[in-house]
Amino acid sequence: MNPQSQLGFVTEIDFELPKGYVDDAGTLHRRGTMRLATAADEILPLRDPRVQQNEAYLAVIVLARVITRLGSLLEVSTNVIEGLFASDLAYLERLYEQINTGDDAIGVGAPRSNGGAPARRMAVMGEA
Repeated sequence: MNPQSQLGFVTEIDFELPKGYVDDAGTLHRRGTMRLATAADEILPLRDPRVQQNEAYLAVIVLARVITRLGSLLEVSTNVIEGLFASDLAYLERLYEQINTGDDAIGVGAPRSNGGAPARRMAVMGEA
């Protein structure tokens, strides 16, 4: 039995990007996995100079921390997140918001890839 089942709730969710990330070799990566965020995932990036210079960069760092797999990439770095199409970034922000808020939010399906405004939580993360 895997640890996710023993906890009684899912800690990771699979997703498929609407467009996909194209790496330097031209390979398209669309399917990935995102895990639930920890407090450290939301707090530690606030110390990063890139976030202090541009608050919008917080979403890039947080997503790079919580996306555990994207296609066949060995690592999902901030460079990968920066290289996403805007619609894919918005999709991931909505998914992050959905699975990290509420008691049973992860039980809800992944956000639709069409329509809807991107989640605002990442932009204001860290505010009291």
